Amino acid sequence: MFIDETEISVASGKGGSGAVSFRREKYVPFGGPDGGDGGRGGDVVLRATPHLNTLTGLQHRRRYRADDGQPGGVNNRSGRAGADLLLEVPVGTLVRDAARDHVLRDLDVPGAECVVVRGGAGGRGNARFAHSTNRAPRRCTPGQPGETRRLRLELRLVADVGLVGLPNAGKSTFLARISAARPKVADYPFTTLQPMLGVARVGEADLVVADLPGLIEGAHRGAGLGHRFLRHVARTRVLLHLVDAVAGPEAALEAYRTVQAELGLAGLGLQDKPVVVAASRADAAPDAEGVAAALARASGQPVAVLSSQTGLGLRELLGRLLASARDEAGKSPRRAPSKV
Repeated sequence: MFIDETEISVASGKGGSGAVSFRREKYVPFGGPDGGDGGRGGDVVLRATPHLNTLTGLQHRRRYRADDGQPGGVNNRSGRAGADLLLEVPVGTLVRDAARDHVLRDLDVPGAECVVVRGGAGGRGNARFAHSTNRAPRRCTPGQPGETRRLRLELRLVADVGLVGLPNAGKSTFLARISAARPKVADYPFTTLQPMLGVARVGEADLVVADLPGLIEGAHRGAGLGHRFLRHVARTRVLLHLVDAVAGPEAALEAYRTVQAELGLAGLGLQDKPVVVAASRADAAPDAEGVAAALARASGQPVAVLSSQTGLGLRELLGRLLASARDEAGKSPRRAPSKV
């Protein structure tokens, strides 16, 4: 099951208490204090990994807690620190504080980490409190409590190309043709109810393509699958807008304008992304060339004539997408992983 949003509660470990102890050995009847410090509590850390593409692993358990620190011991032995709890999430996960609704970290590169709650400090043993006027202190401090936090995790797929278009525009068929992905394909709207990634081999390069649920008018207000769709589109470098050519030029222009309007109204900067337009399902269209010409005039760019069934225009289109994705990657290089 594909899960792209979930809420979890996390708690760090509490620190161990300091110890009260005095050195007692043969021939040393009045040894000084030797109570050790307590160990710190464990942190809870989120790390982005390319081996995951869904939040399903965090869906079935809602509470996570790191280990507590151990109390201090005799002979100035410090308690063992609590082990950190590492939770792996897919690359592209947005980490939010659920209570305050602000973003803690955008884990958009492999290896990026975020310490979401820090463990409590360990208490001090009585050896820490010895001084010239009090050589036998019986004082120690308890460990500090850990932190708790409720997180909302939102997955936004990271891909080179995002497929956009009205429902039933041929996006799933295109992805199945160019990659090993096997999305559900059928002749009715909203066949695709969740995003799916495929990898197309273009020469010596790989092109990651995301098949996303179809847009409808009003998607920016949440109509249909709008909000979930637009969340994933925001991560892609290039958009491939597939327009169904079967119904003719007028219907194709209306479909093109509807999708472009929704992308602009979403407020996610989607209107600034490079868009490649293709007249799809050309094998079943009576006037695919006329549709492509009309779309070219409306978009101001060459429009590919595409048939995912026969392979018409496929090689040229993939080459064009790869070049555009590389251009965008050069403009905004990936950030190096870091902690916060």
